Amino acid sequence: MIDINIYEQIRHLYAVEKLSQRAIARKLGISRNTVKRYCNGENVPWESKPRQYECPVTGPIRLTVQRWLEEDKQAPKKQRHTATRVHERLVEEYGFTGSYSAVRDLVRELRSQEHKAYIPLEFDPGEAAQVDWGEATVYLNGKKVKVQLFCYRLCSSSAPYVAVFPSQRSESFLAGHVQAFEFLGGVPKRLIYDNLKTAVKEGWGRYVRAQQPAFLALRSHYAFSADFCNPGAGNEKGLVEGLVGYIRRNVLVPVPRVNDFAELQPLLDERCRRYQKKQLRYHQSKIKDALAVEQQYLTPLPARQFDYALTSMAEVDNMSLVKFDRNRYSVPVDLVGKPVTVKGYPYEVKIYHRSRKAAVHHRIYRQGETSLVLEHYLPVLVQKPRSLQNAAPLRWASLPPGFAKFKDNLLARGETKELARVLKLVMDYGIEEVEKAVLKALDSNQYSYQAIYYYLTTRQVQPAKTNTLPTFPRVQPVDLTRYDSLWAGETR
Repeated sequence: MIDINIYEQIRHLYAVEKLSQRAIARKLGISRNTVKRYCNGENVPWESKPRQYECPVTGPIRLTVQRWLEEDKQAPKKQRHTATRVHERLVEEYGFTGSYSAVRDLVRELRSQEHKAYIPLEFDPGEAAQVDWGEATVYLNGKKVKVQLFCYRLCSSSAPYVAVFPSQRSESFLAGHVQAFEFLGGVPKRLIYDNLKTAVKEGWGRYVRAQQPAFLALRSHYAFSADFCNPGAGNEKGLVEGLVGYIRRNVLVPVPRVNDFAELQPLLDERCRRYQKKQLRYHQSKIKDALAVEQQYLTPLPARQFDYALTSMAEVDNMSLVKFDRNRYSVPVDLVGKPVTVKGYPYEVKIYHRSRKAAVHHRIYRQGETSLVLEHYLPVLVQKPRSLQNAAPLRWASLPPGFAKFKDNLLARGETKELARVLKLVMDYGIEEVEKAVLKALDSNQYSYQAIYYYLTTRQVQPAKTNTLPTFPRVQPVDLTRYDSLWAGETR
């Protein structure tokens, strides 16, 4: 490549002054080949043509490898040629003597040429939203666990919403919709999905023939239609695909450390609101401004929120337990043998008897486990004190520290009847009030039902402690001087 000034002189001398190529070369002190290349303006110095390299090793096999890769497009994804398999076939079938690295580079080059063309899409306000699941890792109460991210994004304004759940089950899938609709203030006309099992019952893509009953109920309640992507066509919902990666890289880094899901969800809500302040490339306004316009076109929310619980009927067994989703949950003992309705939400299980809420438990996702509530068994434990030594509801209960110490002391001494009487006080006054009385009794080193009952029922203000000696109830001395006046004959 020559300098542009030299090129200018060559063109001037040749085109204007009509000098020969030999004369131009002699005058400028350059080779005749350079003058020949640039004198007529066919070539210019600021453009370079790509060189064509010969490939003596992979050139003869290029078309063969290209044909194999084209045939792979009709084969299952997990049964397509790798570079290793291509090299093996070339050696076995064609006597190829080149190295594996040469074949690997050829396969990489041919696959990089398989670029697909996509069409830019445009959506009307309120027309559509995209839904997808993602996975992330958090520290939950000190333990490293995987959580599921329900990702939802309006197509016109690109406003996002992300909800976190323990699983991708149907109740979490439905709950994510309800939370997204509430968060963004309305429902689009249609939603775009993968072929999720929680939504699709039979078929795939445009050939979906049946949808899950719970999903149909959600659609009916919020009045939207559903479109399902073709298998493996993530580009059909590219907006929400990008949202999953954005949340993992920007919101969940560093890895959050929270006590429970209730602490993590507000963090995601706040980041979704903060994201609305962005102005995306090729967008004319910020997301929050576009969302304000789109909300005017969203379908209004129904008067009643959709109940997304997984609901089933069950009968209480003789241990006052109800089976639900391969686990067991306790209910009050007066419901033994009676039918109940169990509603499983993403984070809790609610049990109803004749429309009355009978019990609420934290949802268990491991199989074969039992959740017991001490209050459910108190009427029976009070009547059967001998069971207290090994009663599972009492052992598993998360008792206040004072009551736990009091209970362990009585059981160590075998005073189960005394403990049963104290549990009766829990039924009458509640565990919080009994704990206050227990703490007062422990300050005085008292381990008896009478002491607990006294501190529960007395209204006497206890004097401030002036020493470390145990404090007991004080009896005021009797004033005997009044008897002297009676003996003297004094009358009222």
